Amino acid sequence: MSEDEDLSEDRSAAARRARIEALRAAEKTKARRRLYAVIGAVVLLVAVIVGGTVWANSGGKSHKSTAAAGGSSSGFCGNVAAGSPNGKHWSSAPAMSISTSAGYTAVLHTSCGDITIKLDAKDTPKTVNSFVFLAAQEYFNHTHCHRLTTSGIYVLQCGDPTGTGSGTPGYSFPDEYLNDPAIQSGTYPAGTVAMANSGPNTNGSQFFLVYQDSQLAPSYTPFGTITSGLDILQHIAKDGVSGGGNDGKPNDNVVLNSVVVTKS
Repeated sequence: MSEDEDLSEDRSAAARRARIEALRAAEKTKARRRLYAVIGAVVLLVAVIVGGTVWANSGGKSHKSTAAAGGSSSGFCGNVAAGSPNGKHWSSAPAMSISTSAGYTAVLHTSCGDITIKLDAKDTPKTVNSFVFLAAQEYFNHTHCHRLTTSGIYVLQCGDPTGTGSGTPGYSFPDEYLNDPAIQSGTYPAGTVAMANSGPNTNGSQFFLVYQDSQLAPSYTPFGTITSGLDILQHIAKDGVSGGGNDGKPNDNVVLNSVVVTKS
């Protein structure tokens, strides 16, 4: 092999090495670009999870809702006050302290917004007396509304500090005003507030809020009417029941931060 041939071979080898280095550099550039794209996507996903705000529409009103684990929308009911139920108990129902000729208004300051109820002291004095007493004792404060039904009957049930459906204040009192014409047809109209019970004359602290006309036997004391906040209940109902059923814990974290009753 001549010297010229040796130089030509050297130049060819150098060219091959140069092409190989160029290909390697190009692959590194592509790899970096792919890595940056993946990092960008991860950063965007993290931002969505951390920020997590979506907007839901209900009744023409916009509500900010935070996406929570498992897909539930707890942001609508995100205003939860710090604290726990006081768990007080009494051996007997409170002595009568209300006036049956006065007007009483209860405001449920919930984690989802305020719900205002006109109480019927005239027709359900024992029930309203107990409710006013428990509210003054802060018995309802920091309690969860533990049951939502979205088929057949349309109610949100509250007033149980244990959140199990079996909690009581330690006493019970009789049913009242079951001959109310509004419920005699077997329908509790939307906006009705009534006592939950486990049979005749077993009223305690649990009550339910009717957000849509519901077929129920006239067995539950109707002691109030919602005057504002029905749209809040309907939004909670729209967000559904945990696990996707039609009777159980609401998807929304519905908490009674406090209950305030005023007399007029």
